[in-house]
Amino acid sequence: MGDAGTDGSRPEWDARTGFGRRRFLCGAGAIGAIGLGGATQRWHRPKPDCRSLAAEASGGYAPQPPDEAVSMFRRGLRRYGYYPEATVPSAVRVDWSIPVNRRSHTAAKSTPRPTPDGETILVAGDTGLIHALSPTGERRWRLETGAARSLGFHGTPAIAHGTAYVGGYDGALYAVDVDAGSLRWRTSPAEFGGAIAIGSSPAYLDGVLYLLAEYNDPPSGALWAVDAATGTPLWSDDRLWGMPHPSPAIDCEAGRLVAGSNDGVVYCWEFPSLEFAWSFQAGGPAGPDGDAQAGGAFRLGAEIKGTIPTYDGAAFVGSWDGRFYRLDLADGSEEWSFETGRVIMSNPAVDPEAGVVYVGSDDNRVYALDAATGEERWSALVGGRVIGSLTATADSILVGSYDAHLYALDRATGTRRWRVQNRGHVTGGAIPRDGRIYYAERGVFSNGEEPVLEEPGHAYCLVEDE
Repeated sequence: MGDAGTDGSRPEWDARTGFGRRRFLCGAGAIGAIGLGGATQRWHRPKPDCRSLAAEASGGYAPQPPDEAVSMFRRGLRRYGYYPEATVPSAVRVDWSIPVNRRSHTAAKSTPRPTPDGETILVAGDTGLIHALSPTGERRWRLETGAARSLGFHGTPAIAHGTAYVGGYDGALYAVDVDAGSLRWRTSPAEFGGAIAIGSSPAYLDGVLYLLAEYNDPPSGALWAVDAATGTPLWSDDRLWGMPHPSPAIDCEAGRLVAGSNDGVVYCWEFPSLEFAWSFQAGGPAGPDGDAQAGGAFRLGAEIKGTIPTYDGAAFVGSWDGRFYRLDLADGSEEWSFETGRVIMSNPAVDPEAGVVYVGSDDNRVYALDAATGEERWSALVGGRVIGSLTATADSILVGSYDAHLYALDRATGTRRWRVQNRGHVTGGAIPRDGRIYYAERGVFSNGEEPVLEEPGHAYCLVEDE
């Protein structure tokens, strides 16, 4: 691929190279080609090295790659959302807030992401703007992107060595210089086989980004590996169906990469070879077009929207079928499931030291489950649905709700410590860093047939209320 242009754009991917089933479908419009899905090997560099991560993980908890210049969604490759060094004050107040979200799209919103040194907070808004703020709320810069012409950003930036990477609902991937607030490069949707959206938050390892892209004709997806320095696609596998939103998790100790999709399927690849390993189909009724879309296995009632953390040789999966699953990473077999009876689409948090996984549901509850057995340790009622990311700290579980509150629950008992009232649904994740808590909400819309923005959703910073 060539270098970025002056506006960060890059030459379109050469259509002659093709990418599996999706390129065939785009060119021929042939639904009968669904059996052609699979990987395209295009590596021009050594595969990422997981050995140092696996060695660190074998002795306990490794929050993220050993590289201190990396920060990403759910705090690392295994997507735990775990901050054991952070404590939550017994009372908090809003220190500052800024408007960032103005679109009515109901997907969970992007989570604010501190840079590795904690000196800059990046917020990707659903308007296509990326905001850079100091911990005390001063604006460092604001960057308008091509995603402003779509539904903006819903994924969370991955930050590595001074560059932030985030996908947009315009089907492009953006690389932004964190210090300057300028675009390093931007891919075109054509480079991802005609993607219409990238809602997935990239995973970064050893100079390579891993993410999911979405397609609409037919509804489907692909896993991509991308060179972080140039944005060049290195590899793809387009076997996914159902326009996937989750972010891939990588478990170097187990040698697995996992992701879910709207077809109710968990897909798993060996890592770093990226040979396909197994798939698991959650429950729920098959959709009326199941046979046409995915050989009868398109379970529209079992969508998997949440990112899947990996721990203890297992993947932890919430589904719209109302069940939360533990799957064996080796072969995808179900080890246990826990039923809430309502849709589960939150991003779970894992406390690997206590062996507990925390998950929220549309039944307005947060559950603490024994990771080994699935036994319920406690459940806590909040005022609305839980569809965003849960965060585990040394003493609390931070969780947003559809009732426009952020809650802090006691990690051991689920007892409410406090809640903060906001404007809109709190559907992102809350990030503790250096005595502050950052999170974002949706905009507030009227309930008519055509939603009208009444008030933009804000990004917030909480501090201790002394």
